[in-house]
Amino acid sequence: MTKKDNYGADAISVLEGLEPVRKRPGMYIGSTGTDGLHTMVREIFDNSRDEAMGGYADRVEVALLPGEIVRVADNGRGIPVDKHKKTGLSALDTIMTTLHAGGKFGGEESGYKISGGLHGVGASVVNALSVWTKAEVHREGYVYVQEYSRGIKQYDVKKLKRKTDQHGTIISFQFDPEIFKDLKGYSYKRLATHLRGQAYLVKGLRITILDLRDFEGEIPEDQYWLDDLALPVVSETFYFDSGLLALVRSLNKHQKPVHKNIFYTKKQVNDSGESVEVAFQYVDDISNRIFAYANNIPNPEGGFHLTGFKTALTRVMNNYAKKNNILKEKDEKLQGDDLLEGITAVISIHLTDPQFEGQTKTKLGSTEAKGMVDTVFSEALTEFLEEHPDDAKAILKKAIMSQKARMAAKSARDSVLRKGALEGLSLPGKLADCQSKKAEDSELFIVEGDSAGGSAKQGRDRKTQAILPLRGKVLNVERARIDKILASEQIRNVITALGTGVGEIFDITKLRYHKIIIATDADVDGEHITTLLLTLFYRYFREIIEGGYLYLANPPLYKIIKGKDMRYAYSDEEKLNILKEMGVDEEPDERDEDGELKTKAGKIKIQRYKGLGEMNFDELYETTMNPENRILKQVDIDDAAAADAIFDVLMGGEVGPRKTFIMANAKMADIEP
Repeated sequence: MTKKDNYGADAISVLEGLEPVRKRPGMYIGSTGTDGLHTMVREIFDNSRDEAMGGYADRVEVALLPGEIVRVADNGRGIPVDKHKKTGLSALDTIMTTLHAGGKFGGEESGYKISGGLHGVGASVVNALSVWTKAEVHREGYVYVQEYSRGIKQYDVKKLKRKTDQHGTIISFQFDPEIFKDLKGYSYKRLATHLRGQAYLVKGLRITILDLRDFEGEIPEDQYWLDDLALPVVSETFYFDSGLLALVRSLNKHQKPVHKNIFYTKKQVNDSGESVEVAFQYVDDISNRIFAYANNIPNPEGGFHLTGFKTALTRVMNNYAKKNNILKEKDEKLQGDDLLEGITAVISIHLTDPQFEGQTKTKLGSTEAKGMVDTVFSEALTEFLEEHPDDAKAILKKAIMSQKARMAAKSARDSVLRKGALEGLSLPGKLADCQSKKAEDSELFIVEGDSAGGSAKQGRDRKTQAILPLRGKVLNVERARIDKILASEQIRNVITALGTGVGEIFDITKLRYHKIIIATDADVDGEHITTLLLTLFYRYFREIIEGGYLYLANPPLYKIIKGKDMRYAYSDEEKLNILKEMGVDEEPDERDEDGELKTKAGKIKIQRYKGLGEMNFDELYETTMNPENRILKQVDIDDAAAADAIFDVLMGGEVGPRKTFIMANAKMADIEP
């Protein structure tokens, strides 16, 4: 052994207090990007919501304050402030500054039977990742306060002189820019969507969100509920007495129901407070919407509760169909996919000790959840079908139609696959591929039309940029089955260029480009094509969006020239600002024979780009394709349910809701970068 062995006890790092959180924040909140930032708010809110789940609170308020400070207030019991036996500190101090400390480990004796923040890291992690935090507790007529900086308390818990008639906890915090670098702040829409969903899951809980970030007035320090001030700011309040029934009804408001009655059941399964709650309704659609929750925490990757639901649904529906001679053939059986088509379902399970896969709890790993959901749902569904035979027949009729369509689609798909239309070696002829074979270095521009395609091919960086031009409208896949999709040459070209396959053979690891950029004209037709392509990716390539691989190009609308000063404007507002900088306060109508504006500041030429094909190849590259200058908007799915509902409205079969949505939102359309 030639190298000196210095690996001893001194080589072992010991991180004290909340140091591990600041050292590896991603382990606790998933990331230090936008998702992690919003997880901070949810962690604090979850503590307040757990008070409501336990029956100790019925009101929670989330306020966004100037300086990107978040304030979360509830009317629960208030965090205990007496001395903790083990730490010798105030319980409040212990909870806010110690990992894995809280009232959620020992069941009812420790404060909670059922809760969402089971790891005991929520408040302390937020505290560690905030440049400033303040905890204000109202208990037994008194107010207690403690402040912290990056997880370190600034003073011991203070008992204020002023009395209070409130009870509960107020946590305020300001995220640390050293951790969350180059982030603009919180998305009101994203937080409001999450809070609305939580209000559906906890019957009778009133949740308010206020955006006070631009508020210039003063807020009284002793004001408990900011909403009571009736300030002229953006705010929303969510309250639903019917819980999951209201949620399913809301999700289906733009859909045509297959049956009249919405299925609903809720049952406590033991003395520990564990329970199962399920609601569903079928609609005239080929996709399904299933949302699973464990202790009110969304599980987008499912888990054993979702498995129990699907197992029970398939078994009970087949048993009913056979019992009532609805299935004609003796050995005929509906598959799970047949019975999932068109269903909108919400499964919510409450467990005393749920096991999640990962700190961010995207999948439930508690095996007992399968049996709990299976038993409760089976009994209730059997009863529902017997009591509502018309609904049962309508559901099974749709499932049988789905079965026939599935078999026909499979036959057509297999035929297409046998012909090799989707094989990776058969790249579309119109694709101008890049030289790089590394997906992480490669970009695919999907452009509108041969003219734009020609400019893009000339101007591109051949080493890393591939170009795929599309001609005409793309198929609306919102209500199309896989056989019809594969019959579309345009979509086959996109699929083969991506390299992932589609449907059952989809494999994200075979994605050939880690930047897929949709570049269309800045007009109505271009926006329509963009929407059609987004629908395709959302319905059949969602992992590409979730992986952060899908982008929208943002080409300029104008080219403005005054002498040697040449600039590009990406909006009408930016055009006016550029003209002002060039000395033009108002844009005159008078032009000379060359089409240039005659102004007091001199002649100015403004070129309006109606399409990408109008740009020279060098202009297109410099403004839209050059990584150093271009503006790309990353397509993100903040909330699957909200995105799903919007696509239903925009691309579904009902004209009325789509027209209303477009008229109401056309001027507010925006995609966060």
